[in-house]
Amino acid sequence: MFFISLYPNCGMVTPEEKSENEIQTAKVQLITEKEISIAIDSTISIDYLMGKFDPKKHVDFTKVDPKYASKASFYLQKETYEAFQKMHHAAKKEGINLKIISATRPFIHQKNIWEAKWNGTRKIEGQDISKTIKNLERRALKILEYSSMPGTSRHHWGTDIDINALTNEYFEKGNGLKEYEWLKNNASRFGFCQPYSEKGVNRPNGYNEEKWHWSFLPVARKLTEQYKIRVKDVSISGFDGAETAKKIEIVKNYVLGINTECL
Repeated sequence: MFFISLYPNCGMVTPEEKSENEIQTAKVQLITEKEISIAIDSTISIDYLMGKFDPKKHVDFTKVDPKYASKASFYLQKETYEAFQKMHHAAKKEGINLKIISATRPFIHQKNIWEAKWNGTRKIEGQDISKTIKNLERRALKILEYSSMPGTSRHHWGTDIDINALTNEYFEKGNGLKEYEWLKNNASRFGFCQPYSEKGVNRPNGYNEEKWHWSFLPVARKLTEQYKIRVKDVSISGFDGAETAKKIEIVKNYVLGINTECL
């Protein structure tokens, strides 16, 4: 341990000064440890952050009424669902119909999506990428244009929903354009934010733009913070292609590579 002398004319540190410096260093270390313990919310488990739970059995989740969704099997975090209902009713009054087409997706659900694309049983742009992209990192990056690695998806949390369609083109004309304009102008009033905004200088990393994907910030923001400090690239495992997570820096570039307004 090295100390800087407080006396410029003295080349040696006295025992008294050394003792005082050691005390101050110890205090700094204690403060740092205290700050870390405060930052980590022990009520939120790593399994929750990574989607390794059953939303049907989780006390914080509820089933979505089919009148708000395209399927009868969706579940959402309760606060998110309440906020969406309010947003849905407000939009309805203005002739805008918002329908949930994807909600909570646990780890196993995301694993099935990922591995189907990774192994070629689900084609991407008409291609079996298990045959056309042999380089594992490039194959993962291709899937990551729109699909998350298991354990890294915001859909794990029950705070994120896909609305009305799964293509940007839908939201660029007709009813889709009206719906998107309404969401841009009003979703924030209900706590929602578009995490995957247009990529560019302000968002150079992460998934491509998704005009359909909206996140309930009052809950999702806290979960994002917890993920940042507690989940590492090496934690991502349990599916085909997981070995690419570290090289891609999946947490930094994808989990945290979102619209800065949503952080």
